Amino acid sequence: AGAGLLGYPDVTGAAEPPPETTKVSIPQIPDVCTGTPLIVAGELLKSEGFADVRYVKKETGVQAYKAVASGELDVTITAAPSIIRQVDSGDPFVILAGAHVGCFELFGTDRVRSLRDLKDRSVSVGVLGGGRHVFLAAMVAHVGLDPSREINWITKPMAESMRLFAEGKIDAFMGFPPEPQELRAKKIGHVVVNATTDKPWSQYFCCVVVANREFVRKHPIATKRTLRAIVKAIGVCAVEPDRAVRLRADRGYTRGYDYALQTMKELPYGRWREYNPEDTIRFYALRLHE
Repeated sequence: AGAGLLGYPDVTGAAEPPPETTKVSIPQIPDVCTGTPLIVAGELLKSEGFADVRYVKKETGVQAYKAVASGELDVTITAAPSIIRQVDSGDPFVILAGAHVGCFELFGTDRVRSLRDLKDRSVSVGVLGGGRHVFLAAMVAHVGLDPSREINWITKPMAESMRLFAEGKIDAFMGFPPEPQELRAKKIGHVVVNATTDKPWSQYFCCVVVANREFVRKHPIATKRTLRAIVKAIGVCAVEPDRAVRLRADRGYTRGYDYALQTMKELPYGRWREYNPEDTIRFYALRLHE
């Protein structure tokens, strides 16, 4: 702490052995809340001894965690409920830490005022099995609905779904940043559930850091250093959201810059130490079992 105050270089890892490998592969994804910390982590990984930091472009978080399962990627950040299902099905993941709370927001038309109002309604979630779908399925099961029989899941592209929702042709829309920020700004629909502020969802991590099991087994020191770079990046998102969003723009993700910045300021990145990732896994495992 004294060295930091006096401006000396960061020597956190000086007393540790070097990583077993100097190569690490992480996804570059357009998602604001999970993709941005991974982008910020790029330079920090170099300071942890990784000479070869490989970014692999993926269009969705689902593609990213599937690439981690296959070994194409080493680590990613993804929705906790989704990864629990994948671990349960036998995919080789290790959950390393919690990343942040919140990010999902359920929007409804005048026909939907609560989760129970989703019965026999049309709800946009993008991809079945993705974070939006699994998260909301757990939510509706928690209030007594059967997500496999009593919800009409809409799996159209999100831009099209947002348009249909604005036109009143879809009853509810599961939003993921920066979509909620855009819907609120345009006064389209209303928020039914906000996972950042509404209990019990706001009491648990939304997204977690996961790694390929074989990578963790072979490279425990590299895993520790990778995780340290990522949690430092999460800290940057908390205290320097403008810098984090500028890095996104440098990577070519410039669409919705203002909404992305608003997202970074709204999400409680700085509170990741206050939550227990094991509690998160227990909570969502029980909801998914329901």
